[in-house]
Amino acid sequence: MKSLFKTMLLATIASVVLFSCTDLDEELVGDITTAVSVDAPASAGSGSGGGDALAGAYAELRNSGTANHFGYFSLNGIASDEMTIAAKGGDWYDGGVLIEVHQHTYSPTNGMVGSAWNGQYGAIGNINDAIANLDLDNSQIAQLKALRAYFYWRLLDMFGSVKIVTTPGQSATQSNPQQVFNFIETELLATLGVSAITASMDLSSSPLGLEANAYRINRYAALGILSKLYLNSEAYTGVAKYQEAHDAADYIITNGPYSLSDSSVSVPNLGKRPAVDSDPNTLTGYAAVFAPNNQGNPEHIFTVNYDEATAGGMNFAKMTLHYASQFTWNFQDQPWNGYAALEDFYNSYEAGDSRRANNFIVGPQLDFGGSAVLDYASDDGDPPLVYTPNINELQPNALREGGARLGKFSFQQFGRPDQNNDFPIIRLGDVYLVRAEAKARVVSNWSDAATLADVNAIRARAGVSAMTSLTAADFLAERGREMFQETSRRTDLIRFGQWTSAWWEKPTEADDHTALFPIPFDQIQAGAGLTQNPGY
Repeated sequence: MKSLFKTMLLATIASVVLFSCTDLDEELVGDITTAVSVDAPASAGSGSGGGDALAGAYAELRNSGTANHFGYFSLNGIASDEMTIAAKGGDWYDGGVLIEVHQHTYSPTNGMVGSAWNGQYGAIGNINDAIANLDLDNSQIAQLKALRAYFYWRLLDMFGSVKIVTTPGQSATQSNPQQVFNFIETELLATLGVSAITASMDLSSSPLGLEANAYRINRYAALGILSKLYLNSEAYTGVAKYQEAHDAADYIITNGPYSLSDSSVSVPNLGKRPAVDSDPNTLTGYAAVFAPNNQGNPEHIFTVNYDEATAGGMNFAKMTLHYASQFTWNFQDQPWNGYAALEDFYNSYEAGDSRRANNFIVGPQLDFGGSAVLDYASDDGDPPLVYTPNINELQPNALREGGARLGKFSFQQFGRPDQNNDFPIIRLGDVYLVRAEAKARVVSNWSDAATLADVNAIRARAGVSAMTSLTAADFLAERGREMFQETSRRTDLIRFGQWTSAWWEKPTEADDHTALFPIPFDQIQAGAGLTQNPGY
């Protein structure tokens, strides 16, 4: 019976590898060669999600690759020092696309780069259609313009010089980073009803609401997007706007109806196995922010709504877990055994930091009944499945068990391929760190009392001791520990001047041209008047 089971499992694994990983990537690469037109994006029509006129537009947060494979999330994640996808023989080699992204050798023909470009412009096109064709009030229009500005922020961050298109069928020339920055800033300020962000600003004339609905952009969400724009202004344009970043973040913290998810906040642990005593009954504090049942968390300011049945697209479990981990959570589908954290990043957490236990899955794996999960696909018998923080190599024959797995957005028993965890775009923990960093840069002192207070509020929640002094490197490390798997690490490394540094199998770079991704080749070839970024 065991031999039969092993044969069946191996056949299933083979099909997962062929059809869920390699073939999926090939399809995506093929899809992105059909360029999304910058001048005339695909039409959304008038279908916008039933009774909610804005549902279709907000669904673009899922459609644009926020939390799934081969788009925005993947490009920003594996290009950083957080995570990688190692090639396990032919599994996950995928034509070298993933290796290029990790080692910063990507070219204009890299499929993941093209997917990230198309995802954002597809979203912008559908938002433009909604603004042009739906009967909307001022508040709804303001929300859509703020949402569009957010997608342009993604494009600015990844590509720099892009076309700004605001109406269906519009032809536009390529704008430089300063012009794109100005557009985003102007649009967001208009939705807030002010001409500038200051400590004494009055937002009472803003058409955006104040209600704490994390699935919609309110004033605090718009301020959060602006705070990120301003925090990176010097990296984008050469002009520092740290005071504005500080004031935007401070306004949210001081006036918003949000609080850090601390020990008083808990949700049932939907991944609990009755026979495994080490599984907690509840997820508390930081863990509750990212749980499958994290809707309504007090830390959420603006989140992407994911649902296993009605709002799919988040499939972290399939992306990261070994095939046999299907038996740990009794998943409907078998995982793909791809994404893993880099060992140095995993080891950057202090002993006792609750975020490490939450963010990563390591060690021996147990099934529903508490028995060892076995790697039935191994060529060395049926050894117990043990995740090791070490990844032996990027290619060609990485070990299938290597690498701490991405567990931050925790899983639930009997989960479907798509997860229920909402993904935060703006959350209060991030805002605290924006305020802390901006203040340090304004006063040129990383150990400023206000900066230390904000950092230590985050550290206290994690169960680690307060810091009495900080350096820029200390702050970057702390921000990395807090923000793992939230698509911020690449941008943070660039802002702190660490993008060209070596890590694991990514060598030191001679210059920083890879801080911007290349504009996709098919877009250049389409004759749309786009000039390639320098260095490509």
